[in-house]
Amino acid sequence: MFAISHLYFQLMKTEDISTQPIDTEAQILRAAEHEFISKGFAGARTTAIAQAAGVTHGMLHYYFRTKEKLFEKILSEKMSLMKSLMQESIIKSQLTLQERIKRIIEVHFDFLASNPGLPRFFLDEIISKPERLQLLITGLKLYAPEIIRILKQDFDSAVKEGICRPIDLRMLLIDIISLNVFPFLISPLLQEIFPSISEDRKAFIEARKQENFNTIWRKISANPI
Repeated sequence: MFAISHLYFQLMKTEDISTQPIDTEAQILRAAEHEFISKGFAGARTTAIAQAAGVTHGMLHYYFRTKEKLFEKILSEKMSLMKSLMQESIIKSQLTLQERIKRIIEVHFDFLASNPGLPRFFLDEIISKPERLQLLITGLKLYAPEIIRILKQDFDSAVKEGICRPIDLRMLLIDIISLNVFPFLISPLLQEIFPSISEDRKAFIEARKQENFNTIWRKISANPI
C-alpha cells in the first residue's frame, strides 16, 4: 500500500516543492503512517520517512517541522475522515434506530479494517504517553456528541413504541467500540489461530460486522433477532 515506484521517487526529487505541494505532503503522510505503525512513535525516524516518501529530509522538515507535528497531522486526518463518514452515512441520513445502529457498526468497523494497525498503535501511544489521549478526545468531539444526541432521541422514541428495552446509552457505545476494536487489537493472534481469516479477509469482515450487529441488537431489542 505504501510502496511507490522508483520512477515516481525520481520525479518527486527533481520537482520544485512548490509545484505539487498536495502530492508531496500526502506522500510524506503515507510514509509516516507506515513508519509510525510499524515501529511506534519512539522508534520512527524522520530520515526513514523521508527516504520512503522519496523526498529529502529538508523537504520533510519544510512541510511538517517535527515528528510530533507529523503524528498530529495523521491523527487529525484520521479523525476528520471518521467525522465525514459518520456525518454522511449516519448523522445526515433518515434511518430507523435499527438501521442507524447497523450503520454505526459498519462504518466504524470498515474504517478500522482500512486502518488495521491504528488501534494497537494508538493504544500503545496512550499507554506510553498519556497526554496523547487529549488528541483523541479532541478528534472525537468533532462528531461523537451529535451521534449520541441522535441516538438518544431514537432510543427514547423506540422505548415508547416498545421496540427497545430501556438501556444505558454509554454502555451500548462501549459495547460497540469493544466488539469492533478487539479483532484488530489481537489480529496477529487471530490469524495464527484461524488462518482462514487471512485467506478470505473480505468474508471475515462482512461476517464480523453482521455478528457484532446481531449481538448489539439482541441486547437492546424488545423482540431480539
